[in-house]
Amino acid sequence: MPTVLTGGRLHTATDRGTIDGDLLIEDGQIAAIGSLVDAHSHAGMAEWGEPEDSDFNEGTDATTPHVSALDGFHPRDEELKHAFQSGVTSVSARMGSGNVIGGVICTMKTYGTIADEMLVAEDGMKAAMGENPKRFHGERKDRQPSTRPGVAATLRQSFTAAEDYRRRREQARADDEPFERDIGKENLVRVLEGELPLRVHAHRADDIMTVFRIAEEFGIEALSIEHATEGHLIADQFVERDVPAVVGPSISSATKYELRNLTFETPGILHEAGVDVAIQTDAPVLPQQHLDVCVGLAVREGFPEKAALAAVTRTPAEILGVRDRVGTLEVGTDADIAVWDGPFYEMGTRTQHVFIDGEHVFDRAEDAVDPREAYAW
Repeated sequence: MPTVLTGGRLHTATDRGTIDGDLLIEDGQIAAIGSLVDAHSHAGMAEWGEPEDSDFNEGTDATTPHVSALDGFHPRDEELKHAFQSGVTSVSARMGSGNVIGGVICTMKTYGTIADEMLVAEDGMKAAMGENPKRFHGERKDRQPSTRPGVAATLRQSFTAAEDYRRRREQARADDEPFERDIGKENLVRVLEGELPLRVHAHRADDIMTVFRIAEEFGIEALSIEHATEGHLIADQFVERDVPAVVGPSISSATKYELRNLTFETPGILHEAGVDVAIQTDAPVLPQQHLDVCVGLAVREGFPEKAALAAVTRTPAEILGVRDRVGTLEVGTDADIAVWDGPFYEMGTRTQHVFIDGEHVFDRAEDAVDPREAYAW
């Protein structure tokens, strides 16, 4: 049955901008003329309230390109409920940053019961630089990496092996000979060929430049920098290479040296330089429902309101390669829609209704839970 939302202000995240009007939902799509997209999250991967059961770091090796986030995604993770009730209808569910190469990551809807039905697309290969892989593997004293050069060398070794694998595979095909396949190297070949973008966790400016250097060595053009804590220090380098930045989470103290330049000014500085910017929570590092808070604080520190809206709608969808499905209110896109009672990033604003694939999944008047009951023991 068609659903009509009337008399609203529509943030289309398109060239039409913000308009007053009605919206028709039919067959799970927008049939006539916003919801939020988090471009970097572990919702569904790191169990809310049960971090010891997290499935996002396959720590048996420093490189695990053969694993997929889809196989660890838990549709009933409470973090996903927090997400859609606050208007976040899609997340890029990530493998963790303990490994230099973590595995395939996926854009997922935040409402559903079966992971395969919530899948929007595979959107990249997770990699990580800096302190996380150094500590995660270096503390074991029995394998690389334990230093930043070791992290970079591990990444190079993996892509060199993938190049060699591709040559052997092509030769076997040309000779019509049998060939032993390797899932991880198959996935890394997809990265080399631009089918699977490389999404690299990097905070410090020097780590970001190492990523750029390695990407150029192997001809990797489909690339994004995740966190980009010191990205504002080298904004010109992002612009020169046309690389987007997925910034955040910026609500934290400097818990490690590479976060010492953490600031909510980063999105505005990068945007002013001409960089495509998305904002992330890195949930559960910051709870998924606080994506709007991150946007509001970035606006307070100079991020233009129009760009801030794009940073959690159109821009992350473009970075993730899923704009044909989510991120805008356009005819033919998925009917993922959030209705707020004011500007979504202001502290006094609350979601009133949320639709995912046209299904009315949250109605505050009916679904809101009294916290005194929710947290009663």
